Amino acid sequence: MSRDVNMSRDVRAEITKTVSENDIVLYMKGTPVFPQCGFSSQVVQALDYIGAAYKAVNVLEDADLRQGIKDYNNWPTIPQVFVKGEFIGGCDIVREMFETGELRTLMSEKGIELAA
Repeated sequence: MSRDVNMSRDVRAEITKTVSENDIVLYMKGTPVFPQCGFSSQVVQALDYIGAAYKAVNVLEDADLRQGIKDYNNWPTIPQVFVKGEFIGGCDIVREMFETGELRTLMSEKGIELAA
């Protein structure tokens, strides 16, 4: 019976709600304190370095969400970063934006205050 409840769950709506209610959302493997993959760890380091406050969602805790986030953007990998509801990209894109200073600029343009 619990499987039927799970099948009726609207993962897409959950993702939309999460990314619309938080300035920055990071869908990742693990947590910011204990990332479970190197790519997630790199994104955490970049966001922490620039002083961005973000909501982290551990996709390893929820198989439906793990697949759902991939389907949501038609983006096959995790981590995935959203800023003000807009999908920014995964590790390679965020790392490149961090290295060029574009990540900090994007946050400023979106009106997000950074601690650093």
